[in-house]
Amino acid sequence: MAYKVTPTAIKEVLLLEPQVFGDDRGFFFESFNAKDFKKATGLDLEFVQDNHSKSAKNVLRGLHFQIQHPQGKLVRVAHGEVWDVAVDVRKSSPSFGQWVGELLSADNKRQLWVPPGFAHGFVVLSDTAEFLYKTTDYYYPEHERSLRWDDQALGIDWKIKDAPILAKKDRESPGLDGLEVFNGVRGG
Repeated sequence: MAYKVTPTAIKEVLLLEPQVFGDDRGFFFESFNAKDFKKATGLDLEFVQDNHSKSAKNVLRGLHFQIQHPQGKLVRVAHGEVWDVAVDVRKSSPSFGQWVGELLSADNKRQLWVPPGFAHGFVVLSDTAEFLYKTTDYYYPEHERSLRWDDQALGIDWKIKDAPILAKKDRESPGLDGLEVFNGVRGG
């Protein structure tokens, strides 16, 4: 397997394009191979949890992160299309408060590496989407935080015209100025 790896505007967030083999029967690709991932990215990671969600058009999930036990996420779409966003919430980072977004779809088979210390979210652009992601740490609800999706300080272009469909916690999230930000604590 081979990945084409492209750094985004925030160099730690990486866009990965796996090698896809297709013919008139369909396609095949390795969505993850630890050895090839390390070779392509220089990151030697252990993924401990896989998650799978299905959402309808205009559902916006995020922007989520864990204040302790931060999760790195390798994300992709198995069905449909999403606009995927990562926001740097590392207090000491030169790119603190900056964001990057990428179109991920079942058709383009792209993946995004979202490092620990980044808030992550996506909005569904197709009628439905199935979103898959691997994480480098487990989910700890007591450490989860949400950053307001429409914070003017961030100015994220979510690529939708209609109001998003949000969970209560995402509607009530603080903006960057009121957020308990990630400070590099790894333990719990």
